[in-house]
Amino acid sequence: MDQQLSPVVLATVSAGIILYVIYKFLKIGSRPADLPPGPPTIPILGNIHQIPAERPHLQFQKWAQEYGPIYSLMLGTTTMIVLSSPKTVKDLMQDRSAIYSSRPDMYLAHDVASNCQRFVTMKYGPMWRLVHKMMHNTLNIKTAVAYVPYQDLENKNMLLGLLERPDDFVLHLRRYTSSLTTQMVYGFRTISTADPRMIQFFRGFERWGKIAGSASAQIMDCFPILRRIPAPFNPEYRNAAELYQEERKLYVGHWNDVKERILRGTCLPCFSVDVFLAQEKEHFTDEQAAYISGSLLEGGSDTTSGTLVGFIQAMLVFPETQKAAQEEIDKVVGFDRMPEMDDAPNCPYIRSCVKEAIRWMPTLILGSPHGLIQEDHYMGYRIPKGAAIVNNNWTINMDPERNPNPRKYDPMRFINDSQSEFQSATNSDENQRQNWIFGAGRRMCQGMHIAERSLFLAAARIVWAFNIDKPIGPDGQPIVPDIEDLVGGTTVLPRDFRIDMTPRSSKKAEMIREAWKRCEEDLLDPVTKQWMKIPEGMKFGTYVPKKVQEMTA
Repeated sequence: MDQQLSPVVLATVSAGIILYVIYKFLKIGSRPADLPPGPPTIPILGNIHQIPAERPHLQFQKWAQEYGPIYSLMLGTTTMIVLSSPKTVKDLMQDRSAIYSSRPDMYLAHDVASNCQRFVTMKYGPMWRLVHKMMHNTLNIKTAVAYVPYQDLENKNMLLGLLERPDDFVLHLRRYTSSLTTQMVYGFRTISTADPRMIQFFRGFERWGKIAGSASAQIMDCFPILRRIPAPFNPEYRNAAELYQEERKLYVGHWNDVKERILRGTCLPCFSVDVFLAQEKEHFTDEQAAYISGSLLEGGSDTTSGTLVGFIQAMLVFPETQKAAQEEIDKVVGFDRMPEMDDAPNCPYIRSCVKEAIRWMPTLILGSPHGLIQEDHYMGYRIPKGAAIVNNNWTINMDPERNPNPRKYDPMRFINDSQSEFQSATNSDENQRQNWIFGAGRRMCQGMHIAERSLFLAAARIVWAFNIDKPIGPDGQPIVPDIEDLVGGTTVLPRDFRIDMTPRSSKKAEMIREAWKRCEEDLLDPVTKQWMKIPEGMKFGTYVPKKVQEMTA
């Protein structure tokens, strides 16, 4: 009897196992009941199919309006938790930063396109802490003051560029932020908007951002088994691998150049000297050193220039703010000199223009995802270990309850806000913060002190020197850009738009030319256009020239 039943039992058990496997497979992508709410899911994909490739921030905003300040998206085998209010960001990212400071898996962007080297996507651990400490030495609030000579010089060069070739204003803004950063990181100026390394950097970083935000990248993170697809059949893998080779050549080339100058004793003080000293002690490779320094190049160049492009667009679209800014700067500096950093305390409206530019056109519309290293509970919800935690920056900035008529660029929102960007970002009252692009917790951008000065100096001098008007189209009507049309990947900026930029007077134009002429004669080598000597007061981290000389003797 038992022998006759055995095949039946075996078939029943087998069928049960198959059904269980099918059931578990179909449960992939579903939302457990104890997670934060979110949009309905479908088997396997969860919510992946609902995230648009274009303007995803608008869909994230819509979901926040429907599901509240904390909601979840099921992305295949992974979970994304979206934080859409100042309180949720502070409570988790800042107050619980010990467990919210890692990164989730980012296979294409980190493993393939960066060979696991990129600091911004590096998981929390000893290497991250080492790099973070070195960056703090270079970017802390006390050291940041020393970079003002660099900022002043590059800003005057930017003004000359805007005067002579205003149609290329984006390139001039990029050279301004890029040259400041290459001096801080590598000790050399980027002297031309046509510098091939600068062009390659911005193109490569934009390409990397698109890879990081691509549907293919998300799918490979959500279904790791897909990573086994052979490269010949995986075009996104090949694209990421090709970018890595190009980017590696750029970053290692920068590193080899600066390392040679350090060994010769001719390198100006810069972050790479700290990396060189750390390499001697920690024994990491030249490629690791190249990506450590290259990561700082990324952080200092792209977002600041993008914010300035947004500022210029705001001056164009909202001319009343440009007029108010010009009236303030004329009153403060008069007509016989250009603005200086020391004028900042007397320019509350222009400082407000900078704060509003950061809010109105956040270059990081969705914050870089943090990775949760252990299970947590919040507001009655479970947040699983390994979940990706995202700041919904656009939604927070565009909350009409916090910022009425949020798509209007209105500096008066900040006219009574005297906080620095750092003070705002670390305010114990989260409702007094607006600058979410700088991140939160232990992953907060350390260069915000420098960015704040670069933004103020650029904004003040641009409105002091130029009128920014709408160009006239073939139909005789002013051409107005679409302020909702943003392009990019991980970071964004307004789509290319035209402006009519002219000097406010012939005297101001002459002052710009004369200011740059004095810089060239007094500060720069006539052949290389690099600094002839270190600016007074310059201090970088652990840089000690004598020590470097002893090491290379």
